[in-house]
Amino acid sequence: MAIRDIIILPDTQLRLVSKPIEKITPEIRALADDMLETMYEAPGIGLAAIQIAQPLRLITMDVSKKEGEKDPRVFINPEIISSSEELSVYEEGCLSIPDYYEEVERPAKVRVRFMDIDGKVHEEDADGLYATCIQHEIDHLNGVLFVDYLSKLKRDRVMKKFTKAARLAAK
Repeated sequence: MAIRDIIILPDTQLRLVSKPIEKITPEIRALADDMLETMYEAPGIGLAAIQIAQPLRLITMDVSKKEGEKDPRVFINPEIISSSEELSVYEEGCLSIPDYYEEVERPAKVRVRFMDIDGKVHEEDADGLYATCIQHEIDHLNGVLFVDYLSKLKRDRVMKKFTKAARLAAK
């Protein structure tokens, strides 16, 4: 297992649409392990493979509530198959947009279909933080960032801030 570098806005790779995983190989298992280690180290509760420059439909998450107790999850080729009309608002952040948080409105409940690391297909209902996190991470697989849900003014402001920071870091 290895901690990978997380790519940061305005890296254009974050806008790529990730490719489906055809077969669960030892390399995919190793990537999932690396992603979990990277996510915990960051620290975060979710990570999409594209955030470590791997455009594959792979997500790791851990939304466990208890301190010290881990519940690592791996989602391969996840998709939302239904959403509630009811909405909820959560303050979201992103490991690829460090130290920036905003409230985002999303469906309060979703039903998600995915494969686990052993290739077994699951369907689960998600609500609360789980629903928000899985929607956020699936967005990453489609090249969508949480800032895309913000007003144009707020989105432009955050894009400008991170573009400037990237220019300064490159000097």
